[in-house]
Amino acid sequence: MKVSIVGGGGLVGSCAASALQFGRVVREIALIDVNQDLVDGQALDLLHGASLIGDQKITSGGPELSRDADIVCITAGLRRKPDESRLDLINRNVALFRSLLGDLKKHGYKKDAIIFVVSNPVDVLTYLAVHELDLPPQQIIGLGTVLDTTRLRSLLAQRVDVPPSQVQVTIYGEHGDSMVPIWSNAQIAGLPLEKYPGITPALTAEIEKRTRGSGAEVIKKKGGAGFAVGASIADVVHAIALDQRRILPVSSLQSGAYGLEDVSISVPTVVGRQGALSHVEVELWPKELTALQRSGQVLRETIDKVLQG
Repeated sequence: MKVSIVGGGGLVGSCAASALQFGRVVREIALIDVNQDLVDGQALDLLHGASLIGDQKITSGGPELSRDADIVCITAGLRRKPDESRLDLINRNVALFRSLLGDLKKHGYKKDAIIFVVSNPVDVLTYLAVHELDLPPQQIIGLGTVLDTTRLRSLLAQRVDVPPSQVQVTIYGEHGDSMVPIWSNAQIAGLPLEKYPGITPALTAEIEKRTRGSGAEVIKKKGGAGFAVGASIADVVHAIALDQRRILPVSSLQSGAYGLEDVSISVPTVVGRQGALSHVEVELWPKELTALQRSGQVLRETIDKVLQG
């Protein structure tokens, strides 16, 4: 399987490429960027470690490299400022994103390709891709709240001193301020979260607050997220490449799940080789359902402004 990374010269794109190289699942990684020297350098750096890591083909160049890609991962975009919400990026990033979609249409793409949007605001841009590319909606997904979910799990695990892989709690909704942590179904090692020693409402509120501010915290301290988002991208890519049909909180077009319509947003989604295969509804606390539907409304209002503009 070939994965092209649009924006492969940047922090997010290069970290995704590195995670995919260490994952040893995909066959070819193509890095695409407007800064040719930078992207060539990233590809060369990956190539230098290939004999120790994996046998993937590493290439770099322009948008023509996406023509035969099985997954086109779009990470290019302007970086969020520490005091700026992801939705504030909309006016600065929509024009750039549409130009990237124009490059895809100009150079062509496979009819069974998966378009994987990472650029922010990811839910809005995923929706735009659905409407501007000639592909079935299920083949266009966004990273959604996959990154938020691993942040929440990892921070909670650190706080209560348990292995991060044993924490099960997921975030639905917008990848942004209206995200909705689903505490009603949370577990640690299969045990109900609310009964686990040391777990209190004050603790979960503290972890939730820090998770919501994690993106801004990383930007303030090191300029932008890289390692965790790269790992999150690789996790989704591997689910597609291996047709794992895992349930992940990716962003995809909704047609009724949880009362959500005509908006790309994260809900439990079965992810396989054909993209977002189906959505799974589980019972939520009433306040969680209300918050999720409100998150959809927030995104819908933003999408309407974009389409009118």
